[in-house]
Amino acid sequence: MPRQFLKIAFLSASALVCLGTLSHAEDASVTSLVPDSAFYGGLGASLNHTSFNDWEVDATGLSDVYENGVLVASGSAGGPPVDLNLDSDGSFTPQIQFGYFDHLNNSDWLWGAKLSYNYLDSSSTREDFLIPQFGSYGSTPFTGNAVVQSMDVSIENQFSFIPYLGHGFQKGFFYAGAGPTLSLVKTDITNLIGFADVTGQPTDISGSPQDFSSSDWVWGGAASVGMSYFVDQSWFVDVNYTMSMTFDYTANYRSTFSNPGATPSDPSYVGDLIGDATGTFTTHTFALSINRAF
Repeated sequence: MPRQFLKIAFLSASALVCLGTLSHAEDASVTSLVPDSAFYGGLGASLNHTSFNDWEVDATGLSDVYENGVLVASGSAGGPPVDLNLDSDGSFTPQIQFGYFDHLNNSDWLWGAKLSYNYLDSSSTREDFLIPQFGSYGSTPFTGNAVVQSMDVSIENQFSFIPYLGHGFQKGFFYAGAGPTLSLVKTDITNLIGFADVTGQPTDISGSPQDFSSSDWVWGGAASVGMSYFVDQSWFVDVNYTMSMTFDYTANYRSTFSNPGATPSDPSYVGDLIGDATGTFTTHTFALSINRAF
């Protein structure tokens, strides 16, 4: 797992031990509002900050050249990936959670787990950039660029499952835990055209601008620390901080193109546009929810 994730998990566990030690100072004669065990569900809101890490995109073109309907050349072009340098994004979104907790041997310590859903709705866009390409038609080398109007990267829905350990006090408990996440991510490329310098000036090889879109679910991990405060034995407020990070995600693209010449004697280009985009997401979330214990 990423070093930052492990650091958050360690600090969360350390904070839990310290808070548990302090809770011993409370008056033991006060009746606890925290049930010995309970299922619970809650609804709330979260403030999120998402970073788009190490995102890059590349493109490759494969093409055949025809003149008067006769194949005269075949070629390909590609180049190194381009770093997108995407800005981070913030969002304020709804959150739902369901969970269970149980005290250990009638002590102040407890264990639990919760499943949370967060509609992150975070995205970042890079506009008007070039993807350099190098290739050849037969033995004739050439250079070119794939011209992109915009590329958008987003993370929309996220589910997290967090097993945790906690330490109780009369009106609630502190907890810390870590577990897996599953996030829906999406990439969109708008108006890509492949150009090549084969006649001494840039030539539109792929024809009309093309759009590409890809979405998929990607696994990741999360670490969380929080506090649940009971107003009575059924209702409680939960406040927590969670850091989540997805594993590497790769979006693949492929599309055919046909770019006929203005006259039969002009070159016509037929081929494929191929590419991919890769990167990860890191999200810091502060959440507050109202929960009912059953």
